Amino acid sequence: MSRRNLELLLLVMVGAAAIVAYSSVYAARFHDLSRDSVTTGLIFLVLLLVVHLVERRYLAQADPYLVPIVGLLSAIGFAEIYRISPTLAFKQGEWLLIGVVLFVATVLVVRDVQRLDSYRYLIGALGLFLLALTVVAGTSVNGSRLWIRVAGFSIQPSEFAKIAIVVFLAGYLNENKEMLSVPTARLAGVPVPPLKYFGPLLIMWVLSLLMLVFTKDFGMSLLFMTTFIAMLYMATTRIAYVVTGALLFAVGAGGAYQYVGHVHERFAIWLDPWRTAASSGYQLLQSLFAMADGGLVGAGFGRGYLLYSNHVPTVPDLQTDFIFSAVANELGLVGGIGLILLYLLFTWRGFHVAVQAADGFSKLLAAGLATVFGLQSFIIIGGVTRLIPLTGITLPFVSYGGSSLTANLVLVALLLMVSHRSAVVEAGSTTERMRLAELA
Repeated sequence: MSRRNLELLLLVMVGAAAIVAYSSVYAARFHDLSRDSVTTGLIFLVLLLVVHLVERRYLAQADPYLVPIVGLLSAIGFAEIYRISPTLAFKQGEWLLIGVVLFVATVLVVRDVQRLDSYRYLIGALGLFLLALTVVAGTSVNGSRLWIRVAGFSIQPSEFAKIAIVVFLAGYLNENKEMLSVPTARLAGVPVPPLKYFGPLLIMWVLSLLMLVFTKDFGMSLLFMTTFIAMLYMATTRIAYVVTGALLFAVGAGGAYQYVGHVHERFAIWLDPWRTAASSGYQLLQSLFAMADGGLVGAGFGRGYLLYSNHVPTVPDLQTDFIFSAVANELGLVGGIGLILLYLLFTWRGFHVAVQAADGFSKLLAAGLATVFGLQSFIIIGGVTRLIPLTGITLPFVSYGGSSLTANLVLVALLLMVSHRSAVVEAGSTTERMRLAELA
């Protein structure tokens, strides 16, 4: 079976699962069955098939598992969002449509990821601009300055900035990995390469700390810093960078804990939520109660104890930061672990694409995208389960939010383009290789 036919089969199965999930939620909410849930599932499947057809035309050799995984994650998220609020579910559907358009546009405009390497500095500058714009013109929500409001819409620029910065790092590290691997001086006793080559990377470290201070967002700052360190290690294989970067970030986080009230509060809630159970610790405790109430297998979509009789969620921000709690409540421990396995599977396939990549830039790009996706999933799930301090970033493809959904579909498009390019080069198709060379 060809890659695209395998993907099509998996997508049909995802569509069937989506219809069952929506029907379950609808029946539990309105005590009736309706063709609307089937129609909604079919519309969802059609959007996935549009992505599939674009792949079949332009990315015929791309990985066949990434899009079905994304489809299943999106189906789970949409079902839970509909359970919480049909209005928000409708808006999420609109964002999914916009995300599919961006996916198609990315494939048609970029065509070959190798072209991005030529514009790495411009793309990196765009990423920094988006972060700076957040600091200057952002709106504070729950203590963190993450959003920009434009014409009635809320946009989270950091979701797009993370992709731009990964593209920049992939190009810069690929070009300078030899020089970065050879230390010529010492900084605080640590061997470092020439400042000429290490300077841009120091800017990335400073940027992550500035984000922590000015946006008061520990999660996104941690995401940028860990992605930066991971890609630096993958390019140079020098463990000293990992240790030094972790220590520097720990020092910065310690300073923020002492002097930034919002960061201090997040750590305090993580250490002892019971102390403030009636105020700042209420949200996390309700989340833990909801997950515990789900038991081993839960009661099923639409039947978990998530809502009061007047349909007010028991956990604040349930559709965004705490969507994992909703899944664990209705699908139980098995469903929660299953969701985590989907994220692990996507991340593994992303690294598989990186290993198979035909050139250094594509390898680092795919590895960086897989890293940022996996780390973001870990950070939010770890916060909700009290493994690490709670952060305000979204759970990819499951949480409600247009910025996250659309940006991550662009991320998937880039991964698929790397996968397709690698397969074509490995297969040795002369015609296709010449076409890729022309596009690059």
